[in-house]
Amino acid sequence: MKAFKEMDYHPIADKLALILCARTQNSNPIFFRTMVAYYFSTMSSSMRCSVLLPDKQEIPTNMYAVNLMVSGGGKGKAANILEEEITHLFREAFVENTVPVQVARQLPKLALARAQKAQSDPDEELVKVEREFNDVGEFVYAFDSGTGPAVKQARHKLLMAKIGALNFQMDEVGSNFLGNTEVINIFLELYDKGKIKPKLVKNTSDNSRYAEIFGMTPANVMWFGTPSALLDGGKTEDDFYKMLETGYARRPFFVYVRDHVRGDEISADQKYKNAISTVTSTFLSKLASDLSLLADPGNLHKQLTMSESVAKSWYEYENDCLRRANLLNPHEELRKAELSHRYFKTIKLAATYAFIDSSPEILQQHLEYAIKLAEDCGKCLELLLKRDKPYVKLANYLASVGREVTQVDLLEDLPFFKGSQTQRSDLIQLAVAHGYQNNIIIKKNFVDGIEFLRGETLKRTDLAKMIVSYSGDLATGYEPALPKFDQLHKMTQAPNVHWANHHFVDKHRQEDNAIPGFNMVVLDVEKSVDIHIAKDLLKDYKALFYTTKRHTDAEHRYRIILPTNYELKLDGKDFKEFMASLFQWLPFDVDTATGQRARKWLSNKGNYFYQDGELLDVLPFIPKTSKNEAFKDLILDQTGMDNLERWVINNTGDGNRNNMLLRYGMILVDAGFDFNAVSDRINTLNNKLPDKLDPAEIVATIMSSVAKAISKK
Repeated sequence: MKAFKEMDYHPIADKLALILCARTQNSNPIFFRTMVAYYFSTMSSSMRCSVLLPDKQEIPTNMYAVNLMVSGGGKGKAANILEEEITHLFREAFVENTVPVQVARQLPKLALARAQKAQSDPDEELVKVEREFNDVGEFVYAFDSGTGPAVKQARHKLLMAKIGALNFQMDEVGSNFLGNTEVINIFLELYDKGKIKPKLVKNTSDNSRYAEIFGMTPANVMWFGTPSALLDGGKTEDDFYKMLETGYARRPFFVYVRDHVRGDEISADQKYKNAISTVTSTFLSKLASDLSLLADPGNLHKQLTMSESVAKSWYEYENDCLRRANLLNPHEELRKAELSHRYFKTIKLAATYAFIDSSPEILQQHLEYAIKLAEDCGKCLELLLKRDKPYVKLANYLASVGREVTQVDLLEDLPFFKGSQTQRSDLIQLAVAHGYQNNIIIKKNFVDGIEFLRGETLKRTDLAKMIVSYSGDLATGYEPALPKFDQLHKMTQAPNVHWANHHFVDKHRQEDNAIPGFNMVVLDVEKSVDIHIAKDLLKDYKALFYTTKRHTDAEHRYRIILPTNYELKLDGKDFKEFMASLFQWLPFDVDTATGQRARKWLSNKGNYFYQDGELLDVLPFIPKTSKNEAFKDLILDQTGMDNLERWVINNTGDGNRNNMLLRYGMILVDAGFDFNAVSDRINTLNNKLPDKLDPAEIVATIMSSVAKAISKK
């Protein structure tokens, strides 16, 4: 057997699918390939074509398909083309000619069998059989909804005539799924061999039970519609996945197309050529005519076999499916169920392709055509099972809605946002947590006790595009620029350049003109800590340090530029709150006047140096977020500590306690503390650690290094 990627699609089916792509201006063929396969299967199973397996088991050539694609992809148009231009001649020939011929053959046989069993008059039994056949209603080729009794009644008619199939084609599956659960449950039983147990009902003069007829009635299913309607995060989605768990996971071919279709990628000239193509029209007309010949009564009950080599290829594929299924994790039950049974539905489809080709047996190529499609649909199922959970949908909704919303808005717009207040609050918290890991920030704001939510998709900082503006004037002419981070020193070292970390409307530097959007913070440090100590404290972060005009060896004055991990767009009030939180986080004091969007700095040709490290994580400092609330609570709990002590405590964890306390001690040494003062402060801080070091370890390691540093100094 060939490798999957080397296999081909059924040539006629694939050509038809590509024509549907062109006619619907949709470049994704998987939906149409599966739809074509379904319509072909309705023809083969309606003619009661079957497969005789090597173990002499006979199975029908039916097909189940769940075909999901985004709105505007051409689902309805493709179905209309297939029904009105491709399969219509087969359907007419089948319903108007083949069915009556078969009924005329079969009903007398059924009457004779009943007469022999009851020792009655065959002619009288024929009258009863014909009345019974007519009482169950007209022959239905396909239906989109129904009830359980109606399906069983239609099946009884097919059993009497030994022709036809139950073809359940449900459009807009998301809207109609809950209303058809009874029918869906019946079709769960019908898949394998077209058999179902009868329901026992009370027999009365007005409602008499029909005599049970044993036999096989093929069943085909195609549910198609938009993924969003079916996977709504509410009851419809819950019930759909319950159906998969009860057995539907292994039965259908799955298609899940989430990408938007781009009809504008095709030129107007090409669209016109596609519409008037005589080649396409000729192919479709000939195909429709060829398919109509398959409705000939001579094709009824065609039993397809396979050679030994084809059977072995099929068993080889079965083993491959089982091997791959066994490699899946235990929790991947639905994928495991589909994959371990994938071989079974491929042989049904292979037989359909053989029937369409008027082949007397299933050839190797037919098996490979079916495997090719089955493997594509298996990948779609993986995507389907990785669907967004409700909290993910909520986070994405908040990030895209573009405005503040309340829980009332969420209840109206999102079907999955339901349950008690506690459940909804938990869903919001999960959305917030998901957002932290997926570049979505969700802010909460309370006005008169009403909770307002706003989401924003954060853009990761591009170090090749740092947001700055610069001018030779204090207030006007601020040119917007996006320099690389490692080139910022050219601006900071240039003579008499005023610069800011925001862009401004009309290049006029004032708060009202500040354009939201920054990806670096700037810190002014004046005399609070020596520059080499600040560098050591921030050695884990990427930064640019440069000295200002009043910097001296005795009094260090300098600026620190820290690129942030995300670009933030904050208004003036939120920016001040953001910077206030950042100031509380820092291990040393800085000029708090830098907490303004319109703040500007002056260049200076002094000393500068870059250091490598992580980008500053801004998430704990963004106002109105849960992470910022947690940060504020932490600061409140550490009220008795100064900035440096908080810094050491909050950056100390398993494996680095000794190193952090040593760094703390060295900073104290550089600040001029003597040995005893350093020892007291280190031990005091150690006692505040949740998992403090042994005092003996402090003496043997940290204080030993401190003593050497003081001696050298």
